[in-house]
Amino acid sequence: MNEKNIPRVIGLAGVDSGETAVALKNARRLEWPMLLMAIWIIIEWYLQAKGAVSAEMVLITDWFIWGFFLFETTLLTALVRNKSYYLISNWVNLVIIVLGFPLLWEAFPAAGVLRALRLIVMAGILIHISGTARRILSRNHLGTTLLVGFIITVMSGFLIAGLDPAIESPWDGIWWAWVTVTTVGYGDVVPASTEGRLFGSFLILMGIGIFSMLTASFSAFFVSRDEKTAVQREQQILAKLELMEMKMHHMEKGINYLTKVQQEAKKNQPN
Repeated sequence: MNEKNIPRVIGLAGVDSGETAVALKNARRLEWPMLLMAIWIIIEWYLQAKGAVSAEMVLITDWFIWGFFLFETTLLTALVRNKSYYLISNWVNLVIIVLGFPLLWEAFPAAGVLRALRLIVMAGILIHISGTARRILSRNHLGTTLLVGFIITVMSGFLIAGLDPAIESPWDGIWWAWVTVTTVGYGDVVPASTEGRLFGSFLILMGIGIFSMLTASFSAFFVSRDEKTAVQREQQILAKLELMEMKMHHMEKGINYLTKVQQEAKKNQPN
């Protein structure tokens, strides 16, 4: 299977690059709100697992998140040219809208497990981030690269705190995620469950990729700075050479003039 077709098959393709400019513009605008939404879904999931939020608060946020998914899908479907292609390529959004309807969870409490479907949006966001990260590296945007790493670390901290009973708070989870992403591994906070260890293995691989990206980005940044300095020096040398060439040209004209005057003076001298 072509690598480019994978997001479409798993229903997380987003807006096709060949679509209208207004559709692409609005899709880019909605990326960061969707990222914040995914972070909040993880935080809410953790707080609910620990019993730190009321059922009314959960219901309000469930309606808000569902409404945002509905708004995004409706808006982008209205803006794209090929609407059927967009809906088929983003079928996960339709599943989340249909099965994530909050009234369905109220009528059938067992259907609450479908709330986890919204976490699928994280995969789509990470796919978009990976594409953005490649563009970041090509432009040496170190700040944005660091921000991506920070967001992944925070999200992983909340996830592991909810997955593994050995990690009691999201702060411990964020510390563990940071140590794991950097591949330092102090061992003061470690997952004890199978799910936690599997997630830790995945985060180690992601950490290697993140720091490889940062290393490449820093290297490209310093190389570009050296290249910029070299170009400036070359321009200064070229300017000096042009100035010297201009002065030599004036000197040559002066010498030619003096030579001509001397020759005329010799011609005018009496024999």
